[in-house]
Amino acid sequence: MMNASTRRNQSPTRTVVFRLFAAAAVVTALAAPAAPALAAGWSSNETTTAADKDYVQAEKHIKSGDYQRAIAHLTKAAERQPKNADIFNYLGYTNRKLGNLDVALSHYQRALSLDPKHRGAHEYLGELYLTTGEIEKAEAQLSRLDSLCFFGCDEYRELKAKIAEYKKRQAALPNSDRSAN
Repeated sequence: MMNASTRRNQSPTRTVVFRLFAAAAVVTALAAPAAPALAAGWSSNETTTAADKDYVQAEKHIKSGDYQRAIAHLTKAAERQPKNADIFNYLGYTNRKLGNLDVALSHYQRALSLDPKHRGAHEYLGELYLTTGEIEKAEAQLSRLDSLCFFGCDEYRELKAKIAEYKKRQAALPNSDRSAN
Protein backbone atom coordinates (compact mmCIF):
# COMPACT_ATOMS: atom_id res chain seq x y z
CA MET A 1 0.00 0.00 0.00
CA MET A 2 1.32 3.44 -0.95
CA ASN A 3 1.35 6.23 1.53
CA ALA A 4 0.99 9.91 0.62
CA SER A 5 4.75 10.50 0.63
CA THR A 6 5.37 7.64 -1.88
CA ARG A 7 2.66 8.99 -4.21
CA ARG A 8 4.20 12.46 -4.10
CA ASN A 9 7.63 11.04 -4.99
CA GLN A 10 6.28 9.12 -7.99
CA SER A 11 4.15 11.94 -9.30
CA PRO A 12 6.99 14.00 -10.82
CA THR A 13 8.29 10.92 -12.68
CA ARG A 14 4.86 10.11 -14.06
CA THR A 15 4.40 13.74 -15.08
CA VAL A 16 7.74 13.78 -16.93
CA VAL A 17 6.98 10.49 -18.70
CA PHE A 18 3.51 11.69 -19.65
CA ARG A 19 4.91 14.95 -20.99
CA LEU A 20 7.54 13.10 -23.04
CA PHE A 21 4.90 10.87 -24.63
CA ALA A 22 2.67 13.87 -25.30
CA ALA A 23 5.54 15.77 -26.93
CA ALA A 24 6.42 12.75 -29.07
CA ALA A 25 2.81 12.48 -30.21
CA VAL A 26 2.70 16.15 -31.18
CA VAL A 27 5.98 15.91 -33.11
CA THR A 28 4.76 12.79 -34.92
CA ALA A 29 1.47 14.44 -35.82
CA LEU A 30 3.20 17.54 -37.14
CA ALA A 31 5.70 15.52 -39.20
CA ALA A 32 3.11 13.19 -40.76
CA PRO A 33 2.11 15.46 -43.68
CA ALA A 34 5.77 15.92 -44.62
CA ALA A 35 6.66 12.24 -44.37
CA PRO A 36 6.23 11.32 -48.07
CA ALA A 37 8.50 14.15 -49.22
CA LEU A 38 11.09 13.38 -46.58
CA ALA A 39 10.97 9.65 -47.20
CA ALA A 40 11.54 10.18 -50.90
CA GLY A 41 14.46 12.47 -50.19
CA TRP A 42 13.06 15.26 -52.26
CA SER A 43 12.44 18.83 -51.35
CA SER A 44 9.26 20.58 -50.28
CA ASN A 45 8.42 21.10 -53.97
CA GLU A 46 6.93 17.61 -54.20
CA THR A 47 3.31 18.73 -54.26
CA THR A 48 4.09 21.36 -56.91
CA THR A 49 5.89 18.87 -59.15
CA ALA A 50 3.23 16.17 -58.69
CA ALA A 51 0.65 18.55 -60.16
CA ASP A 52 2.82 19.58 -63.13
CA LYS A 53 1.90 17.62 -66.27
CA ASP A 54 5.37 17.97 -67.79
CA TYR A 55 7.04 16.76 -64.60
CA VAL A 56 4.72 13.74 -64.48
CA GLN A 57 5.48 12.97 -68.14
CA ALA A 58 9.20 13.37 -67.48
CA GLU A 59 9.03 10.82 -64.66
CA LYS A 60 7.38 8.33 -67.02
CA HIS A 61 10.12 8.87 -69.61
CA ILE A 62 12.81 8.50 -66.95
CA LYS A 63 11.34 5.18 -65.82
CA SER A 64 11.36 3.93 -69.41
CA GLY A 65 14.92 5.20 -69.99
CA ASP A 66 13.94 7.84 -72.55
CA TYR A 67 16.06 10.58 -71.02
CA GLN A 68 15.98 12.90 -74.04
CA ARG A 69 12.18 13.14 -73.95
CA ALA A 70 12.32 13.54 -70.17
CA ILE A 71 14.67 16.51 -70.59
CA ALA A 72 12.21 18.18 -72.98
CA HIS A 73 9.41 17.92 -70.41
CA LEU A 74 11.64 18.92 -67.50
CA THR A 75 12.82 21.99 -69.40
CA LYS A 76 9.21 23.11 -69.87
CA ALA A 77 8.49 22.49 -66.19
CA ALA A 78 11.62 24.45 -65.19
CA GLU A 79 10.44 27.44 -67.22
CA ARG A 80 7.25 27.53 -65.14
CA GLN A 81 8.97 26.67 -61.85
CA PRO A 82 12.51 28.08 -61.90
CA LYS A 83 12.90 27.61 -58.14
CA ASN A 84 11.95 23.94 -58.02
CA ALA A 85 14.94 21.88 -56.86
CA ASP A 86 13.29 18.57 -57.80
CA ILE A 87 13.11 19.59 -61.46
CA PHE A 88 16.78 20.60 -61.56
CA ASN A 89 17.78 17.42 -59.76
CA TYR A 90 16.04 15.37 -62.45
CA LEU A 91 17.59 17.53 -65.17
CA GLY A 92 20.95 16.64 -63.65
CA TYR A 93 20.05 12.96 -63.48
CA THR A 94 18.84 12.72 -67.08
CA ASN A 95 21.82 14.62 -68.44
CA ARG A 96 24.21 12.44 -66.43
CA LYS A 97 22.56 9.33 -67.84
CA LEU A 98 23.10 10.73 -71.35
CA GLY A 99 26.76 11.49 -70.60
CA ASN A 100 26.33 15.28 -70.48
CA LEU A 101 28.35 15.52 -67.29
CA ASP A 102 29.06 19.28 -67.30
CA VAL A 103 25.37 20.04 -67.87
CA ALA A 104 24.41 17.53 -65.17
CA LEU A 105 26.83 19.13 -62.72
CA SER A 106 25.33 22.58 -63.29
CA HIS A 107 21.80 21.24 -62.72
CA TYR A 108 22.78 19.47 -59.48
CA GLN A 109 24.47 22.64 -58.28
CA ARG A 110 21.35 24.62 -59.13
CA ALA A 111 19.16 22.13 -57.25
CA LEU A 112 21.41 22.39 -54.20
CA SER A 113 21.50 26.18 -54.37
CA LEU A 114 17.69 26.13 -54.25
CA ASP A 115 17.54 23.45 -51.55
CA PRO A 116 20.87 22.72 -49.80
CA LYS A 117 19.27 19.76 -47.97
CA HIS A 118 18.02 18.02 -51.14
CA ARG A 119 19.08 14.45 -50.43
CA GLY A 120 18.43 13.21 -53.95
CA ALA A 121 20.69 15.89 -55.44
CA HIS A 122 23.47 15.06 -52.96
CA GLU A 123 23.25 11.38 -53.85
CA TYR A 124 23.22 11.95 -57.60
CA LEU A 125 26.01 14.52 -57.42
CA GLY A 126 28.07 11.95 -55.54
CA GLU A 127 27.37 9.44 -58.30
CA LEU A 128 28.48 12.00 -60.90
CA TYR A 129 31.74 12.45 -59.01
CA LEU A 130 32.28 8.68 -59.07
CA THR A 131 31.75 8.78 -62.84
CA THR A 132 34.45 11.44 -63.16
CA GLY A 133 36.78 9.61 -60.75
CA GLU A 134 36.58 12.27 -58.03
CA ILE A 135 36.20 9.91 -55.08
CA GLU A 136 36.95 12.60 -52.47
CA LYS A 137 34.10 14.75 -53.76
CA ALA A 138 31.77 11.74 -53.80
CA GLU A 139 32.72 11.01 -50.20
CA ALA A 140 32.04 14.65 -49.30
CA GLN A 141 28.49 14.22 -50.64
CA LEU A 142 28.17 11.02 -48.57
CA SER A 143 29.30 12.95 -45.50
CA ARG A 144 26.72 15.64 -46.23
CA LEU A 145 24.01 12.98 -46.55
CA ASP A 146 25.14 11.47 -43.25
CA SER A 147 24.51 14.81 -41.56
CA LEU A 148 21.12 15.22 -43.30
CA CYS A 149 19.85 11.71 -42.56
CA PHE A 150 19.54 11.52 -38.80
CA PHE A 151 18.62 7.82 -38.73
CA GLY A 152 20.02 7.02 -42.15
CA CYS A 153 18.18 7.19 -45.46
CA ASP A 154 18.04 5.45 -48.81
CA GLU A 155 20.14 8.14 -50.50
CA TYR A 156 22.93 7.68 -47.96
CA ARG A 157 22.85 3.87 -48.22
CA GLU A 158 22.79 3.94 -52.04
CA LEU A 159 25.70 6.34 -52.38
CA LYS A 160 27.67 4.50 -49.71
CA ALA A 161 27.19 1.22 -51.62
CA LYS A 162 28.23 2.84 -54.92
CA ILE A 163 31.36 4.31 -53.32
CA ALA A 164 32.25 0.89 -51.90
CA GLU A 165 31.66 -0.68 -55.32
CA TYR A 166 33.83 2.00 -56.95
CA LYS A 167 36.66 1.40 -54.48
CA LYS A 168 36.43 -2.35 -55.01
CA ARG A 169 36.71 -1.90 -58.79
CA GLN A 170 39.64 0.48 -58.33
CA ALA A 171 41.44 -1.96 -56.05
CA ALA A 172 41.08 -4.69 -58.68
CA LEU A 173 42.74 -2.54 -61.38
CA PRO A 174 46.49 -2.68 -61.98
CA ASN A 175 48.25 0.42 -60.56
CA SER A 176 48.87 1.86 -64.02
CA ASP A 177 45.11 1.82 -64.82
CA ARG A 178 43.96 3.51 -61.60
CA SER A 179 44.97 6.99 -62.62
CA ALA A 180 42.90 6.69 -65.81
CA ASN A 181 39.72 6.04 -63.84
